Amino acid sequence: MPRSVNAVASRQRRKKILKQTKGNFLSRSNVWTVAKNTWEKGLSYAYADRRAKKRNFRSLWITRINAGVRPHGMSYSEFIGKLNEKGIALNRKALADLAMNNPEAFEAVVNAVK
Repeated sequence: MPRSVNAVASRQRRKKILKQTKGNFLSRSNVWTVAKNTWEKGLSYAYADRRAKKRNFRSLWITRINAGVRPHGMSYSEFIGKLNEKGIALNRKALADLAMNNPEAFEAVVNAVK
């Protein structure tokens, strides 16, 4: 009895990964073994960077809040401490958005905290 290798499924699996590596440089897009390694490494970078993105945005929000409270004679840490003391439940994302796009509303929050 001849050996059955299911070439159709194997080719489909390879084509799927080669399609995902389209646009990579030289053999990284069309040589199976190289493309597979590239694809696997890309998945690990994607996983790690989804977590790094959260850290980067938090850092950006903190910077924007700090820049927003400095003209009012406060530092970021003072502001957040007093915010928690007063029980105002606004997250950093919302505060940063107010500081950037609605300075009057942000000033009202700062005055409520003082």
